[in-house]
Amino acid sequence: MRRIALGFLLASAVLATPAVARRVTVEEVPLEQVQALMTAGEATSVEVTRAYLDRIAALDREGPALRSVIAINPDALAQAKALDAERKAGRIRGPLHGVPVLIKDNVETADRMATTAGSLALKDNVTGRDAPVVARLRAAGAVILGKTNLSEWANIRSTHAMSGWSAVGGLVKNPYALDRTACGSSSGSGAAVAASFAAAAVGTETDGSVVCPSSINGLVGLKPSIGLVSRTHVVPISHSQDTPGPMARSVRDVAVLFSAMVGPDPADPVTAGAVPRDYAAGLSVSALSGMRVGVIRPKDMPADLAARYDAALAVLTAAGAVLVPVTPPKLDGVGDAEFMVLKTELKADLNAYLATTPAAVTARDLDQLIAFNRDHATQEMPFFGQEIFEMAAQTKGLRDPEYLAARAKSLKAASGAIDGMLTAAGAQILVEPTYAEAWLSDPVYGDQYNGPSSSELPAIAGYPNLTVPMGLVRGLPVGLSFIATKNGEATVLGAGYAYEQRAKARVAPRYLAQADVGAVLEGSR
Repeated sequence: MRRIALGFLLASAVLATPAVARRVTVEEVPLEQVQALMTAGEATSVEVTRAYLDRIAALDREGPALRSVIAINPDALAQAKALDAERKAGRIRGPLHGVPVLIKDNVETADRMATTAGSLALKDNVTGRDAPVVARLRAAGAVILGKTNLSEWANIRSTHAMSGWSAVGGLVKNPYALDRTACGSSSGSGAAVAASFAAAAVGTETDGSVVCPSSINGLVGLKPSIGLVSRTHVVPISHSQDTPGPMARSVRDVAVLFSAMVGPDPADPVTAGAVPRDYAAGLSVSALSGMRVGVIRPKDMPADLAARYDAALAVLTAAGAVLVPVTPPKLDGVGDAEFMVLKTELKADLNAYLATTPAAVTARDLDQLIAFNRDHATQEMPFFGQEIFEMAAQTKGLRDPEYLAARAKSLKAASGAIDGMLTAAGAQILVEPTYAEAWLSDPVYGDQYNGPSSSELPAIAGYPNLTVPMGLVRGLPVGLSFIATKNGEATVLGAGYAYEQRAKARVAPRYLAQADVGAVLEGSR
């Protein structure tokens, strides 16, 4: 089985424009350039923050109405002002100092915003606590600009879900073609960064939810190794596979954000060995020179995607990479085993999380959440149901032998497949297309996957998966995945950067009503 697993508040005071202010351009401006403007005194964090807020106001609820931002932080400008004061006093926290970032709305922040996971059941989930990953970003000087929309419950509620839709936030639209999916579950983070509502954003992934929206929205996105980034105070699906991940418009910006996210958390023991480091410092255009790269060629690639992939492989060769074909082993039953793991851990992990929420949250476990959705079916289930929730409710817990066997099987198969291909090729990384181009958003039939996916094996294994833009197919972005063994983030970021700098394949969105497929659609008469 392949899964993509894993409200809007604009206060007039937040968007008020002072009588005298410099106009700051933020569209398509990379994070490091935003920082350079502030370092040079050409912009303040307040001015940059206000520019993003103005852009959100103009494009997220007006204009193309992307619906990618679910809530604006009412204290964003105050945070920016405080960071400007620090800068003036000579204290610079690092490359994120004063830079606004967006946080997916299944990650808690201590700001005056609910963490809803897109569900009305969590509309009062104002916890007043930072997830450790947010605390690390805040300590690094980031301005918490707001929360992004997402596929409700990180796309784990229904087998017929429409990616990017939540009862709180509505449907996220793809800024390249408004009728197309922004993919899930980090759809809002993907669309928002593509539309320059922030320089970067935090997403989360269980299986595909960082790399798919990054690929489909023309971004760089990193699904990290399990154990590098804390999951505490993140609305969970699976402790075996969940992780936050950075999303931005360039590899360097992803590396900067990721560097601030990594670190140990006593409340999440799997992170005990996480060592913070500067992943941006070692990026080099020569990283691919002499590197052996295992090349996966999926059998179900559409012709247009295959042509784009071949062009990307030619860039890798020109950069000095040695390409070695590899064939993924047949892994019968791995998808079913993964699904068993996700269902079982969803019940256990979500029950544990809901028990920590404020008293105003009335759904205290999965059974009560299922009942809430039935009682509010008009708002919560207008397009699709909660089949996976109901299946998860029937699972037997983390000591169930069937669950334990499923986890052992899926982990061994996925990690063995990746490590086996790397060993057979004598390679440091594997590459393959991340996903095909975006499909139509369809409330009747749900998601209609139309090609290969790179997400399953690294998601199950807990290995890194970096997607980098490799251009457009029929006017829609597609990405190239760089996959390595566990804790190989520096390797995939280095290779991805070297590819990106040569390919320069990212194209900015145009907010078209439909995909630009050319005149052929109209026929010859």
